[in-house]
Amino acid sequence: MSATVVPTSVVKAQSEGERRWFAGGGVHTWKVRAEDSNGAFLMFEDRMEQGKVTPLHIHPETDETLVILEGEILAHLDGTEQRVSEGGIMLATRGLPHAFMVTSPFARLLCVQTPGNIESFYWDASDPIADDVDSGEVDFDRIAASGQRNGGITILGPPPFAH
Repeated sequence: MSATVVPTSVVKAQSEGERRWFAGGGVHTWKVRAEDSNGAFLMFEDRMEQGKVTPLHIHPETDETLVILEGEILAHLDGTEQRVSEGGIMLATRGLPHAFMVTSPFARLLCVQTPGNIESFYWDASDPIADDVDSGEVDFDRIAASGQRNGGITILGPPPFAH
């Protein structure tokens, strides 16, 4: 019989959370670190500009839920594409090939990784930024290298979207 992970309680204001530039594009505001939730999940807000795209990838041991707070993305889930706008969600279960592209001028997503075992990948592929900074250098090689070092993600190929 396995033990159930019991997350601890967390309260943060809208402006709280460490801001980091993610090398794949976008500003992460970390709302719940894995240690805050006793490893149950990781949660961050992601603000991205139009055209931000992810490579086709999987998370072998993590379910990824994206809640669209503002804007719109084109979600690619195992070969099927669908637009997801404000108030919608995308759930990519562990092992499911997926990618997304921001189609609106900007998008703001709440990202929840369950369990929180993928934090080291995101942390290693990002850098702290000042409150008045909203961009940085996109570096997909850094993303792939972090995945190789830390696990949590397997890059399957380039973004699957037609241009």
